[in-house]
Amino acid sequence: MDVDTRLLRYFAAVAQEGNLTRAARRLFVSQPALTKQIRQLEAQLGVELFTRSRAGMTLTEPGRALAAGVPGLLADWDRLLLGTRSAAARAGRVLRVGFLASAANELTPQIVAAFVRRRPGWRVDMRQAPWSDPTAGLGEGTVDAALLRLPFPGQDQLRVEVLLTEPRCVVLAVAHPLAGRDEIPFRELWDEPFVAAPPETGSWQDYWLATDEREGRPARIGTVTENPDEWLSAIANGYGIALAPESAARFYPRPGIVYRPVTGVSPSSVGIAWAPAADTDPVIQDFVRCCLDNRPPDPT
Repeated sequence: MDVDTRLLRYFAAVAQEGNLTRAARRLFVSQPALTKQIRQLEAQLGVELFTRSRAGMTLTEPGRALAAGVPGLLADWDRLLLGTRSAAARAGRVLRVGFLASAANELTPQIVAAFVRRRPGWRVDMRQAPWSDPTAGLGEGTVDAALLRLPFPGQDQLRVEVLLTEPRCVVLAVAHPLAGRDEIPFRELWDEPFVAAPPETGSWQDYWLATDEREGRPARIGTVTENPDEWLSAIANGYGIALAPESAARFYPRPGIVYRPVTGVSPSSVGIAWAPAADTDPVIQDFVRCCLDNRPPDPT
């Protein structure tokens, strides 16, 4: 019997979380889709893996037996997959690097140039991901490393080094009543509709809504977008406002919107991330070293 490894990953997440909602957020999928996948796995195996109740998902005896072996099986598969893709990359001398929005800001070309000097004949293939995938392909193993905004879902399962930190600002339509202000306290924005990332991103969406800094007041979501162009259009058209890293004003200027400093929210960081299995990959580690060598000096 052949079983899709994706189904096993979904099973492992539900087994670890004991809750469909939390597992769906962790996996960046909808809860109905996750429920369907778990049912499909049970049908393929011919056993019931969970007992469902209002309290959550409890493993059955067959479920506990599967849960005991799946993490090791998936880890072995990830190492094999990484090794295969690394071999293909070496053959083509291509390093695949995922990123979101502006990657590592102005540091990105410096990092790429440093890597090419370190690895003559190699090319860095920069692959931009939608906001529905905050790991920019790293979680699925389709890239070798990624330049990511922190924090992101699944971060504790990857290696991460912080490269830079910058304040967050607020992005508004030029017609917004607060657009003329020089600085805006976040408290004054609590009741505003926000342009948000997809709900399946879980904690990623929460971070860019500054959920933890609202003193318990729920965020209002005006609309959901997948990428910077949709995001900018939604703000300009008045569907909501948004938080953004300060550098967005440099990388995404656009008629009809303004960027304003905001107080009362934590800063945003960019990090270089890679899978633990890549700790011994000399090419990926060379790229990591180039990232760390080109970090801006500590302002303190």
